[in-house]
Amino acid sequence: MILCCGEALIDMIPNETANGEAAFVPHSGGAVFNTAIALGRLGREVSLLSGVSTDLFGRQLEASLEKSGVGRKYLLRSARPTTLAFVTLENGHATYAFYDENTAGRMLAPDMLPAVDAQVTALFFGGISLACEPCAETYASLLAQAGPQRAVMIDPNIRPGFAPDVARYRDRLMSMLAQADIAKVSDEDLAWIKPNQDGLEAQAAALQADGPAIVLVTRGAEGATAILPGGVQVSVPARPTTVVDTVGAGDTFNAGVLAKLDALGVLTKSGLRSVTAETMQDALSYGAAAAAVTVSRAGANPPWANELGAAR
Repeated sequence: MILCCGEALIDMIPNETANGEAAFVPHSGGAVFNTAIALGRLGREVSLLSGVSTDLFGRQLEASLEKSGVGRKYLLRSARPTTLAFVTLENGHATYAFYDENTAGRMLAPDMLPAVDAQVTALFFGGISLACEPCAETYASLLAQAGPQRAVMIDPNIRPGFAPDVARYRDRLMSMLAQADIAKVSDEDLAWIKPNQDGLEAQAAALQADGPAIVLVTRGAEGATAILPGGVQVSVPARPTTVVDTVGAGDTFNAGVLAKLDALGVLTKSGLRSVTAETMQDALSYGAAAAAVTVSRAGANPPWANELGAAR
């Protein structure tokens, strides 16, 4: 089972009332939540570990997880409010205003963590949960405890603006990336992580030297590249589609890659460190196909397996 560890929140998506007035519609979301939802829809065994409120939005999040086949055993419930992210869309691209103080997700502490049982074979971390304290420290603690025996993928989705102490954020994030088997980054993420390296290839190689067996670099409409152990590179183009909005695209790509690697039996520490270029090409292609469906429709609405062909 894949355990996705990180935020679950409500995306407030702009809309209009029947009278033409501006309004917002609450949609279940959050980067890690979206990846879990996509994995469930793609037919993989998956659960979410996150702080979730008992308020009406928390109940909405749990209902969304159940509908997409995502396990809720590792949800940590509290009466604190749900994080809200108000979304603004311009030319299909999203910007966010977060309301996250003292929320159920943000206020997770290490002593609240459950034991991770042997059924969990892989861990996924990412999103704003890696920047916002105290939950960021909690997820770092979880990785240290449960990561050594399991395959680990991290998508840092760099958010220095969320961290009051950027140096502390960088140190914690680099420590977590060093423990990852797969680090998935955008070209902007790489430039922030390795500012002293010149060019994408040098930046990716420097990150890989820190510990990850595989570095995945996404470049939006230009596709994605994987740098494998030994420096072998595999690339896929983005799938052509009509873009409605980009909310959840990267999260769905992550799920597609994980789903295919899991289906092919290589989502283990040893499997990832000996993965072939052909297998990685299949995983990237599946991730790109899944992401193309998501961007073709409004909101973070990942595809089901029967929309792509099963991950096998």
